[in-house]
Amino acid sequence: MDTFSSQVTAAPLLCVSPALSRLPALDTLLQAPIYYSPYWLRQFAPALCPRVPENTQAVLAWGRKPSAYKAERVAARLGLPIWRVEDGFLRSVELGLSSPPMSVVVDDVGIYYDATRPSRLEQLITAPLDSTQVHRAEQLIALWQQSRVSKYNHSREHAVPDMPFVLVIDQTFGDAAIGFGQADANSFQRMLDSALNYDSSLRVVVKTHPDVFTGKKQGYFKPEQLQHPRITVLTADIHAPALLEKAEAVFCVTSQMGFEALLWQKPVFTFGMPFYAGWGLTHDALTAPERRSSVSLTQLVYAALVRYPRYIHPERVERCEVEELLGWMALQRSQRERLPAQLYAVKPSRWKRPVLRRFVQGSTLHMVQDSHRIPELAWELKWGTAITREQTVRVEDGFIRSVGLGADMIRPSSWVFDCIGMYYDATQPSGLEQLLLNARFTDNELARARNLQTVLVSQHVTKYNVGKGSWLRPEAKRVILVPGQVESDASIRLGSPVLKTNLQLLRAVKAANPEAYIVYKPHPDVLAGLRIAGEADAKPQADYDELVTDQDMAHMLAHVDEVHTLTSLAGFEALLRGKAVTCYGQPFYAGWGLTTDVYPPLRRGVSRRVEELIAATLIRYPTYISRLTGYYTTPEQVIRELALLRRKQPTTTPLWRTLLRKLQQCYRT
Repeated sequence: MDTFSSQVTAAPLLCVSPALSRLPALDTLLQAPIYYSPYWLRQFAPALCPRVPENTQAVLAWGRKPSAYKAERVAARLGLPIWRVEDGFLRSVELGLSSPPMSVVVDDVGIYYDATRPSRLEQLITAPLDSTQVHRAEQLIALWQQSRVSKYNHSREHAVPDMPFVLVIDQTFGDAAIGFGQADANSFQRMLDSALNYDSSLRVVVKTHPDVFTGKKQGYFKPEQLQHPRITVLTADIHAPALLEKAEAVFCVTSQMGFEALLWQKPVFTFGMPFYAGWGLTHDALTAPERRSSVSLTQLVYAALVRYPRYIHPERVERCEVEELLGWMALQRSQRERLPAQLYAVKPSRWKRPVLRRFVQGSTLHMVQDSHRIPELAWELKWGTAITREQTVRVEDGFIRSVGLGADMIRPSSWVFDCIGMYYDATQPSGLEQLLLNARFTDNELARARNLQTVLVSQHVTKYNVGKGSWLRPEAKRVILVPGQVESDASIRLGSPVLKTNLQLLRAVKAANPEAYIVYKPHPDVLAGLRIAGEADAKPQADYDELVTDQDMAHMLAHVDEVHTLTSLAGFEALLRGKAVTCYGQPFYAGWGLTTDVYPPLRRGVSRRVEELIAATLIRYPTYISRLTGYYTTPEQVIRELALLRRKQPTTTPLWRTLLRKLQQCYRT
């Protein structure tokens, strides 16, 4: 390894700060065991302190906060070096007070924001790069812009001023980076004056720190300083890239926004001495320390984003490279922008409320008692397809949902949100249908879809992932699986224009295939007593050869030749496994040349390959939430999590769930 920040060691580190010792995954980030020894106890009763291992590397301190002075005294007493820890430059989704960092920097020389003395980052910035490292830094600059990330990533990209402007960055009052960056409160006034004098034709947009918007801290600018007619003060918490992308120039004291402005290749004017100033890349009001000299932007970026920080992947909880965390953060950004900023839900069930909030991160969700309380132009978030207003976001279960039934109130891992219609409603267009009609999929998306197909089949993943895998097919017969559905379900009412019941389906299949061996599998919600049984489920029928009740759908699909269905998702799952599918309704996967359609949907008629159907249905259309992190995730991660969960599932239904089902049945009747 060629950098201090990438060294791997098992030698322990001593921590005397309780807050720092409680930082999640600190030992993983530092790749060393952390020993906590309270400073007050070590100060007044050293004999009672835990013994410090002889091979302890260093004492940890959080930057240059007051608690760091305690660590310095302990380090001096023990003859150990100080390692200073601080937030990384790609930190988290939420603000610092709400979320632990997903990256930290560790400095054994100083700390990056202290311009009064050297730091490890300064030394790394001056290191020459080879051609591979230059290319990586250039790719990182492009990826940072494309991903639209920042240090914090909770805010939405609101509209920015539609006239040319320069951007002025306020900071939180008392920020250690101000004093250690050789600046003070007067520096902010000088910065504002300089911005006003930069170009009299430009607006001056003042952005304050996210913590100031939440009321947790205050900034340096006072209202009377911002009365100039060309000044616009932002009153909304706008995600930084929205501003940096449009700004003509960026003015800052020591804010990291100046570094991000360089990543957006904007002119940057500094009025303190932040880590990115003094290298010939910025216009600096202060004289740089002699130890700083001209470097390239790629040198600065490679040092600040690759060599200096340490990153942890929130799903794997292990060290990762910056590109991996950046990709994960980009997913959070894109998902948080998918839905309207304000959403209203009318009396959602209690168990769904926390799930809804988790799935609409980035939007403010208002719970109201009736639709009359929704503002006229606001968006309603509504389960199913029945709508009372044009601006409605419909929500339904996704296609890789959970281990267990939705009717059992099992927490979902995926939902779909649709502003056009809903995928199972064949009477009108839907977002999924529009994707399949119009979308062009990249080679990477199609390769990902093929890999996803392989994983789904090899790991036997379906929507609910319940049941056994012991069924044996009969020999020397063509076996047709007919999956039962909940007959009151909207997918039949809106997606099957002719046949409406499982019994009608069974009779149609039998009439068309008299020589085949027909296996009927009732819907698991019906078998569990959570939904009303139809005539085919209430008693044995002569229209099938075998009734299967407790088998896993993935196992069944692997051992049959064909699937005949109204609109069941089992038809889509059969296509993934290369099975022939006949549709007697018009499910979302019919009409694309992949199925035999008894009643073809007229609006479709575009031929699609299976991998294109997968890319639309499982990658672009749904929203996934990780059970491990609570953040947005990918279908691949959901599959991994469900596989782990499945292995932990009890082999029999717990008594409490049986009782809950009985209560639901009583309530329904």
